[in-house]
Amino acid sequence: MKDSFSFPVARVGIIGGGQLARMMVTAAKRLGCACVVLDPTPASPAGQVARHQIVGNYHDADKLRELAAASDVLTYDLENVDTGTLLELVNEGSVIHPAPAMLAIVQDKLTQKQFFQQHGIPTADFVEARDITPETFAEFGYPLVQKARRGGYDGRGVAVMRDAEGFARNLPVPSLLERFVPAAKEIAVLVARGIDGDCRCYPVAEMWFRGEENVLDLLLAPADIDPAIAQTAQDIALRTVRALEGVGVFGVEMFLTEDGEVLVNEVAPRTHNSGHHTIEACVTDQFEQHIRAVLGLPLGSTEQLRPAAMINLLGAPGYKGRGIINGMAAALAIPGVCLHLYGKAITGPHRKMGHVTVLDNDLQSARAKAERVRDLIEIIGEEKL
Repeated sequence: MKDSFSFPVARVGIIGGGQLARMMVTAAKRLGCACVVLDPTPASPAGQVARHQIVGNYHDADKLRELAAASDVLTYDLENVDTGTLLELVNEGSVIHPAPAMLAIVQDKLTQKQFFQQHGIPTADFVEARDITPETFAEFGYPLVQKARRGGYDGRGVAVMRDAEGFARNLPVPSLLERFVPAAKEIAVLVARGIDGDCRCYPVAEMWFRGEENVLDLLLAPADIDPAIAQTAQDIALRTVRALEGVGVFGVEMFLTEDGEVLVNEVAPRTHNSGHHTIEACVTDQFEQHIRAVLGLPLGSTEQLRPAAMINLLGAPGYKGRGIINGMAAALAIPGVCLHLYGKAITGPHRKMGHVTVLDNDLQSARAKAERVRDLIEIIGEEKL
């Protein structure tokens, strides 16, 4: 392995300039890297801290080629990118991690589920929704979950239907139908895999979601589950990422059923909302780990040093425009509170504007403090809707 570097250590190109890329840039700079990001929004969250931002769409072949020309390695902070151009770039000698061929499988929820099925990875029963009709849905059986094959995130592209009346909320897009899983808990495992195949798991995290928006609201780490179940979840997550032959950090979202079974819900081939707490709580945070992996550097320790609770800071409903943060000083006065704002100038209902991690020696104390912060901080906009 190479052990002598000039400055910058590497030029890292990131497709996507959101909050994940912003935190990735910060970690990359600690390791002596220079970052260029591609994002359609000028002064994107990552563009504000990177060396340079290319303003352009993730499906713009010319902009992707411009990014590749300015980079030693390409990676991304979202799945909805043009894999066709990325595959061409790989054939022309560009280094891209995770591999575009793998991304092409994962970014389509149907082919992702078929991959799980082919590799014996436990997941809920599913079928392709060839026809969006009441008859098709009834034949599959309620309750069910309809998922858009592409483009869904943060609860978008997902419709939960308890019975036939729920068909009115159907998604008129190419999709799949999945058996509704009555989960006792929703959990996640972050897995890092290096170029050499070395894999590291972070402790299992427990996720709580906001009702109808289906956006992560509260995360607890480590999860309050039986150690044997935690080990099973980590084993399944490792098996999933190894089957994908991915390089980088992957978020493996899972259901823990009421009878103790662990099922993979989805896998994200990137750093993940379920790992934001690792910045303060773990020896090596998920963003540094991702940079280490894609550069071929040794992976760091995933040991968690203290229990952590994390909440997302979302734009308040009923407002839009320039963000106004209420309650920030009161929240920062609480011991153990770590605030991250993403630099988004404009807020909107339920838009992710930042997150807060709370560290404490006791997980339930960390949770109580996080819930206090959630009540204190409100992000509104200058305009009422």
